[in-house]
Amino acid sequence: MLMTTSSGVPVEAAHAMSDSEMAALYRLMTWLSPSFPVGSFAYSSGIEWAVEAGDIGDAASLHDWLAAMLADGSGFCDAVFLAQAHRAVVSHDDRALHEIAELAAAFVPSRERQLETTTQGRAFIEIARAAWPSDGLDEVIEACGGPIVYPVAVGLVSAVHAIPLQPVLHAFLHAVVSNWISAGSRLIPLGQTDSQRVLAQLEPVVAAPAGRAITAKLDDLGSATFRADLASLRHETQYTRLFRS
Repeated sequence: MLMTTSSGVPVEAAHAMSDSEMAALYRLMTWLSPSFPVGSFAYSSGIEWAVEAGDIGDAASLHDWLAAMLADGSGFCDAVFLAQAHRAVVSHDDRALHEIAELAAAFVPSRERQLETTTQGRAFIEIARAAWPSDGLDEVIEACGGPIVYPVAVGLVSAVHAIPLQPVLHAFLHAVVSNWISAGSRLIPLGQTDSQRVLAQLEPVVAAPAGRAITAKLDDLGSATFRADLASLRHETQYTRLFRS
């Protein structure tokens, strides 16, 4: 039986996506896919040192570590920078965008973290610009006036392409935590099922900082994941390493 709305429109048709919505979804799925070549597979954000130190040794401890990073560490901070960059581009506020990009580039705890986020940011912009050219993108890149970290890059590119902020935040944090889990699964190691269980359990944890970042201001930035910051610092001198951070 075909279900219809009160106006007689088939339910499936009533909930159909517009062409612009389908284009936005397509781009988000592509840009934040593990196959998008920004080199994220080479970085662990300090997780490699945490595994060697014994802080992470199974699925449960990986979950707890990542939940803290999402809620009180780089996950939330990166989401705020993404949201602020997106809004600055939409409002054509080049001065604000420059200040956001500058602060975001300085808001990292270690040399390796700086390398990680600036390298991915540069790759994201170069590939998105080459494959999806868009009017105004070169101008907002120039307005940043210096290194562009990964969350700022995602924010400004998605804004130029008129992709709404909320789905961008969720897709970005999903991509970040998926890469963290991928690193953990290789280092602990974890099987594919356990890795997916961790990702499933983190679903509400991902949604929370995304929701907070929507209304947060730059004054709300802050991190309390000291052990994760130390892991990032100590990874620089770790003797045996698979990852660049």
